Amino acid sequence: MAYSFIDLCKCSINMEPQNLTGVSEFLLLGLSDDPELQLLLFGLFLSMYLVTILGNLLILLAVISDSHLHSPMYFFLSNLSLTDVSFSTITIPKMLVNLQTHSKSITYAGCLAQLTFFSLFVCLESLLLIVMAYDRLVAICHPLHYLVIMNPSFCGLLVLVSFSISLLTSLIHYLVMSQLTFCAEVEIPHFFCDLSQLLNLPCSDTSTNNILIYFIGTIFGVIPLSGILYSYTQIMSSIMRISSLGGRYKAFSTCGSHLVVVCLFYGTGLGVYLSSATSSSSRKGAVASVMYAVVTPMLNPFIYSLRNKDIKRVENLAKPNIRSK
Repeated sequence: MAYSFIDLCKCSINMEPQNLTGVSEFLLLGLSDDPELQLLLFGLFLSMYLVTILGNLLILLAVISDSHLHSPMYFFLSNLSLTDVSFSTITIPKMLVNLQTHSKSITYAGCLAQLTFFSLFVCLESLLLIVMAYDRLVAICHPLHYLVIMNPSFCGLLVLVSFSISLLTSLIHYLVMSQLTFCAEVEIPHFFCDLSQLLNLPCSDTSTNNILIYFIGTIFGVIPLSGILYSYTQIMSSIMRISSLGGRYKAFSTCGSHLVVVCLFYGTGLGVYLSSATSSSSRKGAVASVMYAVVTPMLNPFIYSLRNKDIKRVENLAKPNIRSK
């Protein structure tokens, strides 16, 4: 079922190679060639994937089912959870299929589909985090005007714009990569079709492609992070003006979970690129990507549910109340 998601994506975007490449498939080398370790990796990543799906779906169900959670903050949180589910589904199921079947192949069209949708959801998650930072900025710095500024129409527009920009970015990645020429059956030292690894494989000149791709990556990495840092600078300034210690704690607790998620997302992402730049082994970069592509989506629902009183309250209400019967 999970593997068919990639096939569906291929069919919907018509990503069949049009004689622009000499290969029909790539080989995903994965994290290890050891058969015994592959069995362990299969169980580990299957468990992590199921926890990711379950945790994020519980967040979605909690937000949908409880009217107290029908607010801008939880609207953005539900979209983040949906993005995390999609984010994980793009990479993990194909890896599990390859581990189970001891196959390393992925078709050319499937690789482009995986690359395109991975770019889409990574960019969308980055933009949703800055939208959530802006939401916390308005809530703490302009509490009396919060409901007026963050009205349902404006919140929906923010998500729609974020998705549109992410879709445009992913299509640019697809168009750039689909024009490259691969002269032989190639190996990707990764567990999914990573953009940086693919750019090292073509036998045609990729200098222009590299400039364009890294320019786009810089824009959607630096600008959102700068916006988040600016938001929290304003938030901390407002919190420090609160006289009571309890008031400061209450104000900061409303954005504590988001701050942890931001640190986890950008921290692991930065770690992946630093490990790729400093290490001569491409396989080490793939191991570092596990934190970024697998662990982060799994931890996000736990961070929000463990630190959020409203989510805890919904979980408690969901338990059977035997006394009331």
